Amino acid sequence: MSKKKIAVLGAGPMGLAVAYQLVKDGHDVTVFEADDRVGGMTASFDFGGLDIERYYHFICANDQPHFDMISEMGLNDKLKWTKTKMGYYYQGELFSWGNPVALLKFPKLGFVSKIRYGLHAFLSTKRTNWSKLDKVEASTWIKKWVGTEAYNVMWKSLFDLKFYNFSNNLSAAWIWTRIKRIGNSRYSMMEEKLGYLEGGSQVLLIAMKEKIEALGGKVLLSSPVTKVNIENGKVTGLSVSNQYHEFFEVISTVPAPYIPQLIPDLPVKVLEQFRKLKNIAVVCIIVKLKKAVTNNFWLNINDKRMDIPGIVEYSNLNPLDDHIVYVPYYLPAEHEKYSDSDEKFINKVKSYLTAINPELTDSDFIDLHVSRYRFAQPICEPHFLEQLPPVDLPVEGLYVADTSYYYPEDRGVSEGIRFGKKIASMVGTE
Repeated sequence: MSKKKIAVLGAGPMGLAVAYQLVKDGHDVTVFEADDRVGGMTASFDFGGLDIERYYHFICANDQPHFDMISEMGLNDKLKWTKTKMGYYYQGELFSWGNPVALLKFPKLGFVSKIRYGLHAFLSTKRTNWSKLDKVEASTWIKKWVGTEAYNVMWKSLFDLKFYNFSNNLSAAWIWTRIKRIGNSRYSMMEEKLGYLEGGSQVLLIAMKEKIEALGGKVLLSSPVTKVNIENGKVTGLSVSNQYHEFFEVISTVPAPYIPQLIPDLPVKVLEQFRKLKNIAVVCIIVKLKKAVTNNFWLNINDKRMDIPGIVEYSNLNPLDDHIVYVPYYLPAEHEKYSDSDEKFINKVKSYLTAINPELTDSDFIDLHVSRYRFAQPICEPHFLEQLPPVDLPVEGLYVADTSYYYPEDRGVSEGIRFGKKIASMVGTE
């Protein structure tokens, strides 16, 4: 196999994984990252002296590609597991959730609805083939199984407040994988377990960066690529910070909506495919508190006073000196709410958390931080794979993928690593 000179765009989990595999295979690899740190949505920041991820992440028991990379980086001692709890805040009342007993005790559903809901969740964890679900709309699929009552109580608010105008045209296969991933991360039917890395995902990502560099590769931060050049149907190079770099093999792992402006000379049909892909944004408020809001890691919310589908109490997964809560607002960037000020989001979040736990006072709020990410979540409609351009584009030497390509799996570190290795196998053997 001949040695290739390869550029990788983006130093998130997928970009680092593809670069690491390619340098291991003996290729000359340079990673270009626009940010001043590796990680993308998994990157950490200094939150008043605490290094923490901008957006929450957790590890499930079936995230094998993640485990393999942790082991390869010599970080097994950093992987920790916690018995986590889930709760449900429904119209002003807090309930336990996430196990059969909690479901049976939940007073807001009839007995038949409870049985149907539980059976759907259980069978979803056992399902292995998703091809038929790819053709089905998610809310229709869920209603068929759980009934209208359970859908309205347990699912409708979540769909509406996470997907907005896209909520009635989502792939059932995509939703199913979310149910299955969490459902299969358990000690037993009664106990859920989730994992984390001491020091956060950055511990793994920095280790991958250092391995790439130790093997002769380069990871260039604060180096945004402004254009990928194409001539006569072949990649010829990149424009980076007003400098031109010659490359005949380029792999882009940046969000797909950037591709039309980044690679404007693609065939018209391919450009149109990228332009049609839909994404929603996120405004994520991170709260540092003196006390916990609840004892749950994940709290689903269905309350008419609140425009959020849930909160994540990260410190109930990873014990920290202070209590850390993530409150994500997923919504279309075109929605008027997305342009609201940080202060408006912060004030709403403070009122919501004190409503959930009336014992919280203003003095319990140590700090709050707002992060925004324009292309946070691809919207996967039925027949989604048919809408995606191929990874190996009809331009010699050019490969493109982002989290959309994990379908039907959800975006995450483990899937990023898995898909990065898949791209490396495509590039390295052609």
